[in-house]
Amino acid sequence: MLIASNDVEDTKMPDHFDDGTEFDHDNTEMPECHDGKGELNSITEHASRTFPPFDFVYFGSHFLWLAISFGFFYLFISRVIVPRIGSVIETRRDRIVSDLDQAMRMKQEADTVIEICEKKLAEARLEAKTIIQVANNEIKLKAELQREKIEAALEKELEDAENKIKKIQNKAMQNVNLIAEEIAFEIIKKLIDVDISKKSISSAIKAVSH
Repeated sequence: MLIASNDVEDTKMPDHFDDGTEFDHDNTEMPECHDGKGELNSITEHASRTFPPFDFVYFGSHFLWLAISFGFFYLFISRVIVPRIGSVIETRRDRIVSDLDQAMRMKQEADTVIEICEKKLAEARLEAKTIIQVANNEIKLKAELQREKIEAALEKELEDAENKIKKIQNKAMQNVNLIAEEIAFEIIKKLIDVDISKKSISSAIKAVSH
């Protein structure tokens, strides 16, 4: 608080203090103040010369706040971060296990399908081979029957042809005999002028031809 200069001039120092001591007007030095302001000034001056985090005066509070901060950080990590990370890891582990189980199951199903397909393919091959064998046997049997029919027909036709040829030969021989009889009759009649019956000439020609 500022005091005006006139007030200072008008103010007179008392001759006695309250405790009975006399005031020395010749010694005008102010008594030292012991209300703690000097210590505060010394601390402030000391703090202005030292970086606060490195000042040993504040080490206790630093350690206290470090412990409090570490405690809150540890609680936050252990109660919030770690459970979430654990939950994510557990979920991913379950997902991986589920995917592996599904892959194994699908592999087993694929192996089963492949085995069934191979079995069906083997059965189909065996059935096809059997069908081909049966078809070949049927074709051979039909071919054999057809060959026998053709041979029988050819033999019959050959026999018929031989019979026809024999008939033609017999007929031709009969005609030849008749012609021979006529020629022989005419020749004998002209040569010897003898009346010979055609029956005798026919008997003679048949005897000669046989």
